[in-house]
Amino acid sequence: MQQYKADLHIHTVLSPCGDLEMSPTAIVRRALARGLDMIAITDHNTTRQVKVTQAVGKREGLFVLGGVEITSMEETHCLAYFETDEQLDAMQAFLDAHLPKIPNDVDRFGYQLVVDENEEIVDEEEYHLLNALDVDIEGLYDEVHRIGGLFVPAHINKGTTSLMSQLGFVPPDLRADALEINRRITREEILKKFAYLKRFSFITDSDAHFIDNVGDVYNVITMEHRTFAEFAKALRGEEGRGVDTMFFRDNPLRKIM
Repeated sequence: MQQYKADLHIHTVLSPCGDLEMSPTAIVRRALARGLDMIAITDHNTTRQVKVTQAVGKREGLFVLGGVEITSMEETHCLAYFETDEQLDAMQAFLDAHLPKIPNDVDRFGYQLVVDENEEIVDEEEYHLLNALDVDIEGLYDEVHRIGGLFVPAHINKGTTSLMSQLGFVPPDLRADALEINRRITREEILKKFAYLKRFSFITDSDAHFIDNVGDVYNVITMEHRTFAEFAKALRGEEGRGVDTMFFRDNPLRKIM
């Protein structure tokens, strides 16, 4: 088994709240400089910047997991991860069908840009990506799993756009492959309040929107090698795989479990 440092929640310049420095090339190079072995690109309600980031990562030696941060009808953010281009395309078709067609206001929300490996702008997303889809969290789980992905409600303890902020609690019958918590709480602390969540694995990530924040918080994933299948086993804690969280870039010896 090997141990891999992974930041599994990163936004590019395509997210309206993502800084203009968050190009695929810049993200990959910063992740490598921070000692990361694996990242996930999770823009808001779009996968259109994933493939170019994966191409840069493959060239530079960084494993890039394809993902997206979806906003449910309840205004809850949920991460989804996929293995293949075909799955990403299927997810994108679903997002296009269910995101409201509300034009983006650049002055108010920022640019939504698609850039290539040379950091040249090749497209701009017309519709505002921070809006909620017309699908609830149960429907999102079903669609992500129908496509073959993994479903992880994001930063569940956050004061906004989370299960706890929108619903007031994490439903006991929630279907998910893991849960993400932010750096403000530990796994032990959340389980003291909600012991019924012990059936889930937890991840903690940077949720980086600015280049300096890539890898601020990361997980250490134990698996044989860097593949989607191994990552799925780690989330399930199967065959000696697993996820330890959270580690901090400013002090890599500081670990909270």
